[in-house]
Amino acid sequence: MAGQGQEAASALTPRFTAEELRRLSAAFEQRPAQEVLRWALERFQPDIALACSFGAEDMAVLDMISRIEPATKVFYLDTEVLFPETYELIERAARRYSLQLLRAAPAVSMADQARLYGDELWKLRPDLCCNIRKVQPLTTMLGPLRAWITGIRREQAPTRANGGVVEWDRKFGLVKVNPLARWTSADVWRYIAENDVPYNPLHDSGYPSIGCTHCTQPVKPGEHPRAGRWSGSGKIECGLHL
Repeated sequence: MAGQGQEAASALTPRFTAEELRRLSAAFEQRPAQEVLRWALERFQPDIALACSFGAEDMAVLDMISRIEPATKVFYLDTEVLFPETYELIERAARRYSLQLLRAAPAVSMADQARLYGDELWKLRPDLCCNIRKVQPLTTMLGPLRAWITGIRREQAPTRANGGVVEWDRKFGLVKVNPLARWTSADVWRYIAENDVPYNPLHDSGYPSIGCTHCTQPVKPGEHPRAGRWSGSGKIECGLHL
């Protein structure tokens, strides 16, 4: 009966128009990230989830959610080629926040990918590799939801400069909540320090953005935070936030 009640409540929740989302985003622009999250979680539960990459931003958001509504769904995209430090952080986060983290894995193993498309697809056709290992699993996870939460910030890359605090995700067809959209890197690290949030030690070794082992390297002084992703290819997004 409880499940039927949740389904009924979800069905009665109205969809937002693009203009309504723009007004909401503007209203939240100067509000604390926790307030944005509280609104989103109250509005969309149980059909909302945090897509956690376990980068610094996502760890800050995860910590906030654990204080507001710890039963919130949290999933991660396991490309099967994440850094050992990332897998270790996943375990630490699960213990710290008593979470049942949902693992979203590609339908194609690395071995099958090499057999189907050749070795080192990430070098030859990086967009296809990201589509197989990230975009398709994310699409599956978002399918049943009405909203998702991310840790993206405008400062991270030109492709994210116009991101709203709340917006309509045309690619995946649901509401996208970016509570840290206006935060600076300093804001993120201040929150982590003040709240003793666990983070990936690679951040201390010149990796402001951490993805797969094959496609991530340290960033040089003066480069933008995502310059170490797919370095030399002109690619700075995997396709999740475009």
